[in-house]
Amino acid sequence: MNNPVVALQQLHKNLAKVIHCQPQSLLFTLTTLLCRGHLLIEDVPGLGKTTLARALAKSVQVDMRRLQCTPDLMPSDITGVNIFNQQEQLFRLAPGPIFTNFLLADEINRATPRTQSALLEAMAEGTVSLDREIHSLPDIFMVIATQNPVEFSGTYPLPEAQLDRFFMRISLGYPTEEQELSILQGQLTGHPLDYLEAVMTEKSLLALQAHCEKIPLSEPLLGYINQLVRATREHPKVQLGASPRGALALMRAARAMALLTGKKQVTPQTVQLLVDPILSHRLIFRDPRMNQPEQRQIFWDELLAQLPVPDFATTLVKENDDAKTASRGTPTGESL
Repeated sequence: MNNPVVALQQLHKNLAKVIHCQPQSLLFTLTTLLCRGHLLIEDVPGLGKTTLARALAKSVQVDMRRLQCTPDLMPSDITGVNIFNQQEQLFRLAPGPIFTNFLLADEINRATPRTQSALLEAMAEGTVSLDREIHSLPDIFMVIATQNPVEFSGTYPLPEAQLDRFFMRISLGYPTEEQELSILQGQLTGHPLDYLEAVMTEKSLLALQAHCEKIPLSEPLLGYINQLVRATREHPKVQLGASPRGALALMRAARAMALLTGKKQVTPQTVQLLVDPILSHRLIFRDPRMNQPEQRQIFWDELLAQLPVPDFATTLVKENDDAKTASRGTPTGESL
């Protein structure tokens, strides 16, 4: 791919045609996509969560399926089952909706814990185990799950192990007055999603995901991420801190966000922007009130203020050295 930044800008602009939300929400969604992660959207109904998943699938020309989670949903309703074929005298897999590229698990916390656990292997390993056979999922596989943060009647809270599988937790938020007016105007004669065109192929997306892994990250910034994650485990307001999976997610997200925003290097400010969507759902606070967005923001502001920020000049020099070293190992004229 000659210019990954331009390709990502086109994808972002395409999504913005049908999704009117907080600007950072689309960036966080694309960051999750680039990092091969899974997204948990915690918001009230009617803000465009389903539309976001459908717009992503149409924009990159891949398959998308929707799963409405209810208390009577069974694990086999997600994974599928092996059915005996009498003519062939063999069991054949009747694949469930999980065998897709984008799986929208709507109101995931309304499914029972047993059914929720059917997603664990797929989200962590990209495989599904059925009757001692392991089935691989597509190279592009992303779970976009939603839950309502207000109505908890008849729901089953996601356990820590399940939450830790989600790369990010975000909220689309209510649109501004101008955005809501655009929504009304855009649907006077139809839905903008019906006219949305693809701007990227599956092959291009895979190339962008691979490119993110080549973005250099300096030792000072790695140390900063390490200190930040470890600080959550030692904070008096936190009962359970972030795991090493959270540190890896923060590192990968910082590189993807740098690519999305057209920056040549990752900065401490990029890391700070990502701590809430990457780490907050991986923490268990001693006071449940800390789960409110306003209280979490105060928590992160206080924690970040206590940590020394790497000197940007030193970080930049180290990243330039890393880039020169990497370029010497890349054939001249080869596209990234």
